Amino acid sequence: QQFFLCFSLCWAQNDKRIITMNSNWVKHAISEINADYQRSADTHLIRLALPGFAGIQLYLKDESTHPTGSLKHRLARSLFLYGLCNGWIKEGTTIIESSSGSTAVSEAYFARLLGLPFIAVMPSCTAKRKIEQIEFYGGRCHFVESACEIYAASEMLARELNGHYMDQFTFAERATDWRGNNNIADSIFRQMTHEPHPVPSYIVMSAGTGGTSATIGRYIRCQGYDTQLMVVDPQNSVFLDYWQSRNADLRSPVGSKIEGIGRPRVEPSFIPDVVDEMLRVPDAASVATAHWLETQLGRKVGASTGTNMWGALQLAARMREEGRTGSIVTLLCDSGERYLETYYNAEWVQANIGDIAPWQAQIAQLVK
Repeated sequence: QQFFLCFSLCWAQNDKRIITMNSNWVKHAISEINADYQRSADTHLIRLALPGFAGIQLYLKDESTHPTGSLKHRLARSLFLYGLCNGWIKEGTTIIESSSGSTAVSEAYFARLLGLPFIAVMPSCTAKRKIEQIEFYGGRCHFVESACEIYAASEMLARELNGHYMDQFTFAERATDWRGNNNIADSIFRQMTHEPHPVPSYIVMSAGTGGTSATIGRYIRCQGYDTQLMVVDPQNSVFLDYWQSRNADLRSPVGSKIEGIGRPRVEPSFIPDVVDEMLRVPDAASVATAHWLETQLGRKVGASTGTNMWGALQLAARMREEGRTGSIVTLLCDSGERYLETYYNAEWVQANIGDIAPWQAQIAQLVK
């Protein structure tokens, strides 16, 4: 009896020490993430000079300047804080994520910051440059053939390794504090304060998880702005069809060719009721617009930025026809340097996207 009492006391004391050690590690991990945030300045808001749209200003929120080079840096930070504060991530926890690239790059960065193992589950067709960046930050890549397989494979790895599946597609919309400051919507409106039209007529963006569109849409409503949110959707994505039908069972047999956006299934983080308008964008239009933007900025942008900008140009043309003035803000999601072997490779584009020349001609006509 004395033995069991002594054993129980030792076990309780040891258990308490483990809890205290985990608590201290979590505090340190959160402090490290917050310190990293303080070392990073806000991203720039670039105004495009387009004489063809008199009285209409177009802006790009340049998310490529984050430490990991994309909009997904914000999401990764939020997901890690969410997992830590919920008690899901502890010292030594293996982090698993299903990602086509950019989210995985950013999560690999934060995993290395905290000394945690990281595995990205992704389609085998993911751009080589993104794979190299994940590995640069110490992450490993687990490949599947189809984009539809990433969810089950991530869940399986999490079970086998007793790890934590981040599941960006479920938690993106709830991990970010859309009410408060320091989110992307708050940043946009603060940076627009001294512009000719400080409250944008439209904010245009594409959806990958749907988390950013949920943040922006909710923030607009919470603050009482008259800004309209347009979500642009690439080919082979179900988001637009879901927005129209509210059928959550929709599936696409093939995935989007525009990396990082568009999904073959309806993701839990996509909130249709905060979206005012949606537009389908052909893949060739996305790539053509990305190439056109290079001539305006002097540097390459990713194809998802081309998708965003195509939508912004359509809205600018509509406003011009209606005799309206105002501002339109969209996102520069990441650098085109990640896609030199794909969207900036003429042979790859011809084989996978098709002829972009007609779309380039349309853009030239549009901005005259």
